Amino acid sequence: MKRDQKFFDMYSLVIGGLAAAALAILVLAMKMSDLTQGVYTRDTDEYQAAVADRIRPFGQVYMPGEEQHSAAPTVETADEPAPVAAALSGPQVYNSACLACHGAGIGGAPVLGNADNWSPRIAQGVDVLKEHAINGYTGAVGFMPAKGGRVDLSDQEVGDAVEYMVEKSQ
Repeated sequence: MKRDQKFFDMYSLVIGGLAAAALAILVLAMKMSDLTQGVYTRDTDEYQAAVADRIRPFGQVYMPGEEQHSAAPTVETADEPAPVAAALSGPQVYNSACLACHGAGIGGAPVLGNADNWSPRIAQGVDVLKEHAINGYTGAVGFMPAKGGRVDLSDQEVGDAVEYMVEKSQ
């Protein structure tokens, strides 16, 4: 029985210590709450403004007959158009667009400088060659896409490239 009494005494001491620690934490929390609650309460203008800002509606609805206040109209000035790039010369167009096919003879394209391939085409006339280069052409030997597949080129630039190729292939 003596052992039971010793256990009970120790148990009571531990429970009493825990209760005292809990009571001390409660008192400390209440004291801190009293000290800090006065700084930011629900009745202050700052708190009310913060709440109003958080719950304000995203937009506004006006009923018929109510006036809507709008901002003054703004005038936007148009930017100046970008300067037009200078036209490419015949050799520049050839090197950027025509070289892919006319450099290796892909798809039946006459190779630049090969007079045997170019002579029947030159016999048709430079105007016909320019028309085929600008609008595209499908012949018995191959296919020429319109403007060599570069639709950003002007007709004049394509015509200059045709004249360059004819000059180099005679």
